[in-house]
Amino acid sequence: MDQQRDYSWLGGFELDETFCNLSTPIQWTLVSVLMEGSMSNSSWTNGLIAVALSAAIVVFPLAARAKKGTEIPAPAIDAALAQTSGQESVVFAGGCFWGIQAVFQHVNGVISATSGYSGGEAKTADYEVVSTGQTGHAESVKVVFDPSQITYGQLLHVFFSVAHDPTELNRQGPDEGTQYRSVVFYTSPDQLRITKAYIEQLNAAHVFKHEIVTQLVPMKEFYPAEAYHQNYATVHPDSMYIRFNDAPKVENLKKDFPQMYRESPNLVAVK
Repeated sequence: MDQQRDYSWLGGFELDETFCNLSTPIQWTLVSVLMEGSMSNSSWTNGLIAVALSAAIVVFPLAARAKKGTEIPAPAIDAALAQTSGQESVVFAGGCFWGIQAVFQHVNGVISATSGYSGGEAKTADYEVVSTGQTGHAESVKVVFDPSQITYGQLLHVFFSVAHDPTELNRQGPDEGTQYRSVVFYTSPDQLRITKAYIEQLNAAHVFKHEIVTQLVPMKEFYPAEAYHQNYATVHPDSMYIRFNDAPKVENLKKDFPQMYRESPNLVAVK
């Protein structure tokens, strides 16, 4: 990036990996024009570019996925709340792990939500290597929860409604590649049973415009991601990527699941 060029008019947004992952022609066109400096730097033009760029990032990756006016129902089959407190875990994958982690860190009953990698081998559980899309890993979040406070089905409801779009194949919003695929890495037969039934329920009800492509895979190993990826949405709230892709997910959680929502995120300890 040209260090001499002034991008302060973007409203203080950090220019991060958003610009490496724009996936639609209009997004690439706007960014190309911006970076080449072929447009005027007058304040009104800068404002128009900022608005257009914001719209391109928001409208295309974050378009509504459920059919208009359709509410995504809770699972018809679910486990009952446990009588005593304890810990269970599940690993969710659905796009960049920053957003998935941010959502579940705001869910009551979730003990921890850790960004990491699942589906591949230990030797390739590295962000730069996983980003090649050739490792078998998916960017994932391990969710540890108390089954006496929240059911597995309630977590699924959040995952399939506000955390990601389960109909996108090998991509999510602006991010493309098998590492961004939709997966539930289940840890028990009950989790498999409930998840399969829920996917069948949603497909039968034609809630989404397209069929759900979420994979159901037994969880073998989970490898925590690098420290700088943990709690990313909280640490970098002014990141353009976070503002346009992930912050709206947390807001939708607050709006759609007010009784599950916790205002203060339950952050993971970083060494």
